[in-house]
Amino acid sequence: MAKVVFVHGVGKQYLSEDSLARDTVPELLGGVRLAGGPVPEPADVAVAFYGDLFRPRATRGGDTPDYDAADVEADDEFELLMEWWAEAARTDPGVPPPDAPGTRGAAGRALSRSLRIRRVRAALDALTGASFLRGVLDKALIADLKQLTGYFGDEDVRREARGRLAAHIDADTRVVVAHSLGSVVAYETLCGEARPDWDVHMLVTLGSPLGMGALVLDRLRPPAENRRARWPRPLRAWTNIADDTDIVAVVRELRPAFGPRVTDVPVRNGAHVHDAVRYLTAEETGRAVLAGLGREDVPA
Repeated sequence: MAKVVFVHGVGKQYLSEDSLARDTVPELLGGVRLAGGPVPEPADVAVAFYGDLFRPRATRGGDTPDYDAADVEADDEFELLMEWWAEAARTDPGVPPPDAPGTRGAAGRALSRSLRIRRVRAALDALTGASFLRGVLDKALIADLKQLTGYFGDEDVRREARGRLAAHIDADTRVVVAHSLGSVVAYETLCGEARPDWDVHMLVTLGSPLGMGALVLDRLRPPAENRRARWPRPLRAWTNIADDTDIVAVVRELRPAFGPRVTDVPVRNGAHVHDAVRYLTAEETGRAVLAGLGREDVPA
């Protein structure tokens, strides 16, 4: 089976395992080459695909639902959108800040529906003006938002996504590389689906939202205790890589929540700060993959 397994993030519902592998495996191998190699064979890299679990049912194929501001209804969707807006304003001078009071936390949840819709509209207008989101349609941004929050709210999706990743991991797997929501899937899989023969030497998370307190960290399985998460039993080391302007990775250092065996590494991805390809081709990612492939001497 595969020595390296990649698991993707949101927005892949109209791809397949094969098409995603065609786009990501060469980039992952390219990052390893930039880090000095040796480069694994393409056959040694597998892609765990779960994007189709978010594909709309009983609609015309290829269509993203025509979401608008009124469709951001759930509290966690609203809170996540406000977090993204605040983070985009912090990192991008072209994004106006969400400076109105009562837009986050309990106060935000208590807003009237009409006021909330106005705040969502303002957030969408601000975010689609961010440098790395220019040209992104509101409906696509809302769809990504709903996938991240929906993973935690749909037990069937959660179970199936974890199962698909677990199906690609065996005694030969040494590295799991996970982007965005895929890092949540990977963490929960390594904790909850682990088999006795699993010996993963390195987890590499890219643009991960795992450190976001109430929205992600507090909802993980197994649950974190006092914002301190459990270490996955079959995992030896963990490299977390994040661009400082990646608004999805709101909390870019995972070491405080997940323990001292996490190494937090910053990168710069240019304008496409959350793009998986930019992360995969980074030399820092390649070095982490190489470290995992060569860690036979690391004690379990």
